[in-house]
Amino acid sequence: MKKSAPRDGDPSKSIDARIEELGDWRGETLARLRAVVKAADPGIVEEWKWNVPVWSRDGIICTGETYKSVVKMTFAKGASLKDPARLFNSSLDGNTRRAIDFHEGGKIDEKGLKALVREAVALNQSR
Repeated sequence: MKKSAPRDGDPSKSIDARIEELGDWRGETLARLRAVVKAADPGIVEEWKWNVPVWSRDGIICTGETYKSVVKMTFAKGASLKDPARLFNSSLDGNTRRAIDFHEGGKIDEKGLKALVREAVALNQSR
C-alpha cells in the first residue's frame, strides 16, 4: 500500500489522491465504495485518519483500506449491526469491528451496503 500525506488538510482531496495513485482495480473499487457510502446518507463526513479514508456521522462508520489483493471496509461497530445481506466476510471473531473484503473482479452489493451504512449511522445516532 502506498502511503500518502493529506493534501492541503482536505480529507476529500486525500481520498481523491489515494484513488488516483492506486491506478488499478483497487482505486476503482475504493471510488465505487466511496460513492455508495456517500449516497447512503448525505450527512456523512469524509475524514483522513491513520492514512486511510474514514467515513463518519456522529462517530466513525467505516474505513476504506487498500492492500495488495483486497480493498477492505472496516465498520467500527460492525459486531453490533445486523447484516441481512451477509456482507461481512472478514474480522468476524472480534467483539466490536467487522469488515468486508472486496477482491478484484468481485461484485459490490450496493443495496446491501447502503443499508449497512444507514444502520451504522442509526447506531451512532442512538448513543
